[in-house]
Amino acid sequence: METLSRDLSWLRFNARVLQEAQSPAVPLLERLKFMAIFSSNLDEFFKVRVATLRRLVKLKKKTRAKLTERPKRQLREVLAEVARQQEEFGDTFREQLLPALNAQHIHLINEAELTEGQRAWVAQYFRDKVRDLLSPVALDDTLHHLFLKDQTVYLTFFLSKPVAAKGKAKAPAERVLVMELPTKRHGSRFVRLPDEGEERYVLFLDDVIRVGAAELFPAYEHVTVSAIKLSRDAELDIEEEVSGDLMEKIRSSLAKRATGFPARLLYDPEMPTETLRALTQKTGITDEELVEGSRYHNFRDFFGFPHFDDPSFHYPERPALPHPTLPRTGSLLAAIAARDHLLHPPYQSFDYVTRLLREAATDPRVSAVSITLYRVASKSAVVKALLKAARHGKQVTVVMELKARFDEESNLFWADKLKRAGANVLFTPPELKVHSKLLLISRREADDTTRNYAYFSTGNFNESTSELYTDHGLFTANPALTREADAVFGYLRDQHTQPELKQLLVAPFGLRAGLNALIDFEIRQAKKGKKAYVILKVNAVEDRGMIEKLYEASVAGVRVELIVRGIGCLVPGQPGFSENISQRGLVDRYLEHSRVYVFAHGGEEKVYVSSADWMTRNLDRRVEVAFPILDEELRAEVRHLLDLQRHDNVKARDFDNQFIAPTDGAPLIRAQEATYQHLKKLKRRR
Repeated sequence: METLSRDLSWLRFNARVLQEAQSPAVPLLERLKFMAIFSSNLDEFFKVRVATLRRLVKLKKKTRAKLTERPKRQLREVLAEVARQQEEFGDTFREQLLPALNAQHIHLINEAELTEGQRAWVAQYFRDKVRDLLSPVALDDTLHHLFLKDQTVYLTFFLSKPVAAKGKAKAPAERVLVMELPTKRHGSRFVRLPDEGEERYVLFLDDVIRVGAAELFPAYEHVTVSAIKLSRDAELDIEEEVSGDLMEKIRSSLAKRATGFPARLLYDPEMPTETLRALTQKTGITDEELVEGSRYHNFRDFFGFPHFDDPSFHYPERPALPHPTLPRTGSLLAAIAARDHLLHPPYQSFDYVTRLLREAATDPRVSAVSITLYRVASKSAVVKALLKAARHGKQVTVVMELKARFDEESNLFWADKLKRAGANVLFTPPELKVHSKLLLISRREADDTTRNYAYFSTGNFNESTSELYTDHGLFTANPALTREADAVFGYLRDQHTQPELKQLLVAPFGLRAGLNALIDFEIRQAKKGKKAYVILKVNAVEDRGMIEKLYEASVAGVRVELIVRGIGCLVPGQPGFSENISQRGLVDRYLEHSRVYVFAHGGEEKVYVSSADWMTRNLDRRVEVAFPILDEELRAEVRHLLDLQRHDNVKARDFDNQFIAPTDGAPLIRAQEATYQHLKKLKRRR
């Protein structure tokens, strides 16, 4: 049951996120953000994994029998765990976070808890700020089908007991209406009420509308307002297609995504049965897609909860550190020509990357810029620099990944802009994703030779996520690396010629074999009684072949340490096959995103940094790059940061999601905080 193991492992990671929301050690309003992350993760899980399982369940019996796994059983077990987590999520919010907010004089109240004065204020706010944003639609005989947008909160109105109006026809006995909650047009999901002394009050926009509902429907004595949210199938299923124009397929699939069949409809358990019946009739949603939720949906909106100016409610400010060896002003190309440099966002500023691109765009000696783009920011400084380079006559080649889930539309937008500016925009075949993060700049030097400059990274060329995701990036002009980066771009251009590589491990044609060879070397060393170990920091370990290889290494006596943020299908510490394997995970202020592979290699330790997790899709169906850290000082730097995570005893959890407590007398080590302080000291030392 490989995919079941993967799904349950992914949900185990989400349980760690919920643990952060439950931790009193986490600043109060940051705990609300972890609730928002948990909610967003679960939404994505439903849109992708649950939707996929439901598609498989709907296959004809003979076709379903050919599957290696049983989707009905998988779906049943997955939904049971989801239900458990949702219940825990609700308990966390009601029993922990709301009381904690109240203790700090912050009250998230509903319309029933308003004082007379507050109700009058909210009613006026409704008239002034909200009423004109509302446009309810009646679910009556004139409406043949109701389409609900994906991941959008709607409010339903059940109207009953019409009020007799003199001179007017009596209204229907009952009516059901539905309306999109106008969060975007309003600007926020929350309304902050006037303070009363030191007490501060916040109301959901939903409840502002509940207060004004009677005024909105004066012809009825009773108006019951409930909330719903639909998640639609988000899987593009394009990887199996092998012909036709890819961009048109993506555009077509994006259009279908909006009308994809529902994965789940969350509804308020207090919703009148008449409302639920009308919804299912007008949408075609079946009972299996109905999921009892709560009064409020879309907890991701808690990212926009009122800030409140109390430093104790938030993580301490951690301004990005200046780099110890890259210049704050002046030429970055010159600095990279002199030596290699490692960048560690978000501890250090991603602006060095955008600065390098801007410098390349205007440097008269730069002839070409090549880059892979997987996810970019909505107002991308990276793409704007590439547009500038194209307009300055540089040969700009952009390998744009159109299959980056949930970012396809944004990537299409930027691809069109780049094409119009004269850039050469390449798209990979449908069966292959480009997940590697590569930048290559070609420059004619003073001696009239051409020199290449490269940036290899574990993270996307995205200045927005660079403030939240921990990554490693290598600036280098080392010919041993830049020559091979150029060869990878050559492969991406013609998609046929596999490059000859000695330094880089590149999927889909060399990464798996290279990793197997490195582990086999450790196995041989262990069998000779020599020191042998493998240390992996990744987001996921799921590939059966690599798991079996690690089990083989463990049996041979190789010490294997795993730091796995998310999916971990390998079971550590089992007698007979994995007793030499340990696993831990880390959830903290930033999302751990870098991947690092370390091999003892007979005392000449090898350290690779990569964009690739140990998943089948990464090893066999994506272009991924693992790059070695050749500079001895930088290799030691990566190892030290990795060691901080290996010894974290504040935020680290074991395979069973239990916190790893410090041993007696051991100092407390919180890896992310220690990383920041280490890099800060590194700046002063150099």
